[in-house]
Amino acid sequence: MSYNNFTSEYLILNKDGNQLSVRSIQKIVDNVCTKACINSNVTPHTFRHTFATHLLNNGADIKSVGELLGHNSLNTTEIYTHITSDFLKSEYLKNMPRK
Repeated sequence: MSYNNFTSEYLILNKDGNQLSVRSIQKIVDNVCTKACINSNVTPHTFRHTFATHLLNNGADIKSVGELLGHNSLNTTEIYTHITSDFLKSEYLKNMPRK
């Protein structure tokens, strides 16, 4: 990414133009949750997990999701397929009641 003649491999930078630290990201998430009056334990991984699950629930293929998450192996991404299968089953049962 290039901005004001500054090039970085990172999309979001800190005020000094460096990579955000894990702690900085956690502080941003905590601040947003506080402002939104969210009292449950939300972490950056919660957003990552939710992102992947929503992609799969809406038809994205597992290989694409794995690439977006930066996984080296599809085995790492497979955890999301279990959640997606449970979601699809519950949606099916909710919308297709037995007679």
